[in-house]
Amino acid sequence: MSDQKKQPLQAVKGMNDILPPESARWEWLEAKMRSVLQRYGYQNVRTPVVEPTALFVRGIGEVTDIVEKEMYAFEDKMNGDQLALRPEGTAGVVRAMVEHSFLREGGKRLYYFGQMFRHERPQKGRYRQFHQMGVEALGFAGPDVDAEVILLARTLWRELGLVEGRDVVLEVNCLGQSEERKAHREALIAYLEQHQDVLDEEAKRRMYSNPLRVLDTKNPAMQAMAEAAPKLLDFLGEASLAHFNGVKALLDAVGLQYRINPRLVRGLDYYNLTVFEWVTDKLGAQGTICAGGRYDGLIEQLGGKATPAVGFGLGLERLLLLLETLGTEMDLPVADAYAIVPSAQGLGQVMQALEALRAAGVSVVLHPGQGSMKSQFKKADASGARLALIFGEDELARGEVGLKPLREEGAPQSSRKLAEVASWAHELRNA
Repeated sequence: MSDQKKQPLQAVKGMNDILPPESARWEWLEAKMRSVLQRYGYQNVRTPVVEPTALFVRGIGEVTDIVEKEMYAFEDKMNGDQLALRPEGTAGVVRAMVEHSFLREGGKRLYYFGQMFRHERPQKGRYRQFHQMGVEALGFAGPDVDAEVILLARTLWRELGLVEGRDVVLEVNCLGQSEERKAHREALIAYLEQHQDVLDEEAKRRMYSNPLRVLDTKNPAMQAMAEAAPKLLDFLGEASLAHFNGVKALLDAVGLQYRINPRLVRGLDYYNLTVFEWVTDKLGAQGTICAGGRYDGLIEQLGGKATPAVGFGLGLERLLLLLETLGTEMDLPVADAYAIVPSAQGLGQVMQALEALRAAGVSVVLHPGQGSMKSQFKKADASGARLALIFGEDELARGEVGLKPLREEGAPQSSRKLAEVASWAHELRNA
């Protein structure tokens, strides 16, 4: 065997394993999210990780950073199909709705969890494989649903112990409709042409293909120019302004503070009308943790009937990093009991008792392969379990099991009858 074959393989750079106990934090967060999503009437949808490359070129936009620089696109060796690892979730959900005529019977509220892929420089909170939760409200045109998805995010922050206005801040803007953006685009290009002396190379490249993104620059030397640029809000017509005012009125009605950010344009071409971001100053440059908006033209653009839609995407890695930074306590699950079995003798009785406890809803970890009482108690304590179940030879001979509290200093040991597991299982679950 060559030395090369002996070398251990490693994960692809920027694509990370999530191992216990870290994975328990993910499960805790996902459970919190599902609870909120269900309260708002959202249902789960699951789409493939691999999609046709054309889906994202048509849906996200050919001149976006995602399609131009970051998307993992490749040719299928079997049949030559052009495929891509999904860089975001909305386009795939819309493709599924169109393909299965899923909106035929009316609007749908959907959510997804899943891995996304973008080829960018890995850094803390931003990786090449990352995880998103997203919501999509499809078939609803009014500002009430725009407000609903924003408030859904606020409810999630509150469930997680985050305070809006302090830990997270809502920014909103309105992108209007295509004809309004066209008029603004022409004015913006004319403005940028007059200020080419302060544009960096990236801005010059985008000036004609995607001038709105020039305003989203992080270059300090361009900030004053961007601030003074023509604002899209000044080009909005009556209907767009009425929609935006409707969203703001509903947010005001429930006391949600926000700030209007006229430079908020989002990095995807499919947005119109309302766009929003939940941002934080606790993570340095990686400030956005949730972003979305309305995308009324995307379903028709991908082959379906014209259908209004609004949603958002939320990065789990970044949100977990924020919770860690703020020192958020997580009520992570621990076993109810740890089974200590000094001898293989009577192991059949032990297994019967443990299975009966598990059937009654008690979580029990079995110490494998026996061993000394001292070592088993050490493992029991390290497991985080609240109780030790002691299946010693003397206890088994009496048809009993010993119960020893592990989290109460000086708590006495007691015993329970093995034949009466059902009667004391509830006690273990609530100890």
